[in-house]
Amino acid sequence: MILVFSKTTGYRHASIKDGIAALRALAAEHKVEAVFTEDAADFTAENLAKYRAVVFLSTSGTLFNDGQRAAFEQYIRAGGGYVGIHSASDTEYHWPWYGSLVGAYFHEHPAIQQATVDVEDAAYAKVWQLPQHWVRSDEWYNFRSNPRTAAPHVHVLISLDESTYHGGTMGTDHPLAWQHEFDGGRAWYTGMGHTSESYADPLFLRHLWSGIAYAGKFTNK
Repeated sequence: MILVFSKTTGYRHASIKDGIAALRALAAEHKVEAVFTEDAADFTAENLAKYRAVVFLSTSGTLFNDGQRAAFEQYIRAGGGYVGIHSASDTEYHWPWYGSLVGAYFHEHPAIQQATVDVEDAAYAKVWQLPQHWVRSDEWYNFRSNPRTAAPHVHVLISLDESTYHGGTMGTDHPLAWQHEFDGGRAWYTGMGHTSESYADPLFLRHLWSGIAYAGKFTNK
């Protein structure tokens, strides 16, 4: 079972409704029960223990009180999974543990435009049938730090080729999607997913399910 959390106190993406519909369909396809909420009161130790992974779907701003933060930390330390989509990195800036979990915080972005993303991990590309050079349109995040080099280090799956669009500020090493084992659990993040069109793209949906499968330790593709 997975919990999909889409609360916002900052910018709210119009595509959240599309993401909810897509995740509902993906969960049904893979025979996984999905629960959807925007209520931070659901973050208790007892409730979170029900879920293999918690998906932060374009969350933003400050979402939790101290007790809810402690419950989520306990959940991850007990082996739980975290999946962050797009503005999940624009969330909880004053909670350093969460920043380490997600891997990097959002800094800013240029206008939506087409770019090429490079799938760095050949095994990941093969298993999930993703192109090595993937051309798509999205809102391309620049991050406050490089999660590949900042501690705790992450395993980068996909990076962004800044030569293929305007407005990148991270240079030749611009991670965009990554995963890592963290504090007893697993965390996976993608910077993609701003547009409603993303949630109708079979490649992007495959990418999303890969994160849920990793974080929740699901074996079904």
